[in-house]
Amino acid sequence: MKNSQASESPDNTDNDLLPEYDFDYRKARPNRFATQTDKAAVTIILDPDIAEVFQTSEAVNNALRALLSAIPKTVK
Repeated sequence: MKNSQASESPDNTDNDLLPEYDFDYRKARPNRFATQTDKAAVTIILDPDIAEVFQTSEAVNNALRALLSAIPKTVK
């Protein structure tokens, strides 16, 4: 089995990037061209048979709210 060049070179360090690739995180700014996402949004993947019935997020939310109202609240 042959040794790779990476294992043969003793000067491999963790900081082997060129200076032009150094990134100053203090100067970083948000991407103004990126779409803004709702931080409260949660993505749920529905199975195909369920997605046929609930085609909008409002329909899913209404069904879940109805289910929650039917469940008795327990006191902890």
